Amino acid sequence: MITEAPAAKTLSVSVVLHNSDLDLLQTALDSLAHSAQEARRQAVLGSMTVRLRDNASDSDYQARLRSLVQRLRPAWAPVMDVALDLGDDNPGFGGGHNRAQTRQADYLLILNPDVVLEGDALAQGIQHLEAVNSVAALNPHCSRPDGSREYLCKRYPNLRVLLLRGFGGRALRQRYDRLMHRYEYRDLADTPTAVTLLSGACMLCRGSAFTAVAGFDEGYFMYFEDFDLSLRLAAQGELHYLPTMRIQHHGGFAARKGWRHRRWFIVSAFRFFSRNGWRAPRAPRQC
Repeated sequence: MITEAPAAKTLSVSVVLHNSDLDLLQTALDSLAHSAQEARRQAVLGSMTVRLRDNASDSDYQARLRSLVQRLRPAWAPVMDVALDLGDDNPGFGGGHNRAQTRQADYLLILNPDVVLEGDALAQGIQHLEAVNSVAALNPHCSRPDGSREYLCKRYPNLRVLLLRGFGGRALRQRYDRLMHRYEYRDLADTPTAVTLLSGACMLCRGSAFTAVAGFDEGYFMYFEDFDLSLRLAAQGELHYLPTMRIQHHGGFAARKGWRHRRWFIVSAFRFFSRNGWRAPRAPRQC
């Protein structure tokens, strides 16, 4: 039985899967358990629930996923309750998270199955939200397996940035490096900073803010749903980049994927800009 730390906060974690790499998933969940243990040691985290939502993967994959969770659940039990939802439909990335989240929790963590958290990542994130009441959600500092930086936070994109993000190869990105530099907030200082858009790869937010905006817009199947959510969360409070919360991400870019992904990218981009405008809103106030 999981005992809750006195006066500590509750956390709901959602992870959406679709034939996702199970070795990476196990590594991600092990890191989540380790980070939760540290947050509990620092008395900032009480109970934590993790819900794995599978979006209609093939039957063999779901069987292997079920076996993995059953085998490892006892090892995770001291720090987190893990539930598995084997869906027979695929509502997309945002729809999967909407179904997986326990919105009664104080804080929600939207997490990719290929993200590895550093030991004190949860403690750093929760402490920041506890200390700065004006913050609705945040993104951590992110690196790739090779040690290079991945920039999760973004400024509002224009059409040129959109094309580079969706279809530009490495050479074209390098040619327009100054433009991408600004879009990806590569100028951020190593201090908590207000930003415009957050990534859904690892987004920590207040449960009340997520509930107030009714979660993700399920009109997006994949891509831009996190940007849309960011703009609506910004009406509930500031969005921050938190450099002391650190993760490693094994994910890729839309331009490296097939044409089906690129089609989803185009459809979602049109929905995003049609709903939110083709010009950038006023920049957020700095901390």
